[in-house]
Amino acid sequence: MLPVDQVQLSFDPQTLRILNAVLGLVMFGVALELKVEDFREALKTPRALALGLVGHHVLFPAMTYVLVWVLNPIPSIALGMILVSSCPAGHISNFLVHLSRGNTALSVSVSALSTAVALFMTPLNFAFWGNLHPVTSGLMKQVAMSPWEMLEVVVLLLGVPLVLGMWVARRFPGFAQRVRTPMKRLSLLVLAAFIVGALAANFRHFLAWIHLVVLVVFIHNLLALATGYGLSAAMRLPERDRRAITFEMGIQNSGLGLTLIFNFFNGLGGMAIVTAWWGIWHIVAGLALATFWKRRDPGGQAQALGPGRARA
Repeated sequence: MLPVDQVQLSFDPQTLRILNAVLGLVMFGVALELKVEDFREALKTPRALALGLVGHHVLFPAMTYVLVWVLNPIPSIALGMILVSSCPAGHISNFLVHLSRGNTALSVSVSALSTAVALFMTPLNFAFWGNLHPVTSGLMKQVAMSPWEMLEVVVLLLGVPLVLGMWVARRFPGFAQRVRTPMKRLSLLVLAAFIVGALAANFRHFLAWIHLVVLVVFIHNLLALATGYGLSAAMRLPERDRRAITFEMGIQNSGLGLTLIFNFFNGLGGMAIVTAWWGIWHIVAGLALATFWKRRDPGGQAQALGPGRARA
């Protein structure tokens, strides 16, 4: 076993619960600006929904397999990359799409479907690509996912905050209008605090081994984001839809990945470090891209948000 694989990151169920609470708060803030009509419009774009699912669960794992051949990282990091690419979309993507003035309803729809489909696609992709590559096949173990845990993710992280936020916006429109901007700022502050805390708890490990994963994760994440936008543009989707698909492909549920690593691989150091760094980096890169897009009008589609909402 390589020295990096003996590293044990500071990660426990309590950390994941805190992250889930943060994501629930973020989702509530996003839902304050959504209406039922937004989802009806999203369902009228089956091409975008299909691209989000196929891109995330088929194309990205396949591209990751090729990238592992090209970069040739150590086996545990290679397997971590394959596991990350096999996970469903990370729910922070909804906030990033909202911040970038993209199609948030489409993003939420793809995230929910991606999470539900991950019940069988995550183990399938991980087993197929992990066993196919000669470098990673020696580390492989069968990964099974609980249907109830995946249902809990969909209901608690998406369903409850989404319904509650939309109800508040409909029942108390004045209150919702006043708290929208403060909620965005609070969400960013809480996310930043979580990132700093997670990094501080494992700083010595990251300092010692980060050189093994920085470039790998940067290229991996950039490939996902660029492919999402490129495919959306090739299909001539509206700009707001392109932004949504970009984040749905480029933001992974790394929290689920870490849970699987600690449950099935005893926290194998290389896998854990690359997955944990993914969890930090994709938020940093996502916030940077969302902020860039926020300042650029997505075009005529922006008016679909209604007066004032396009400027949020």
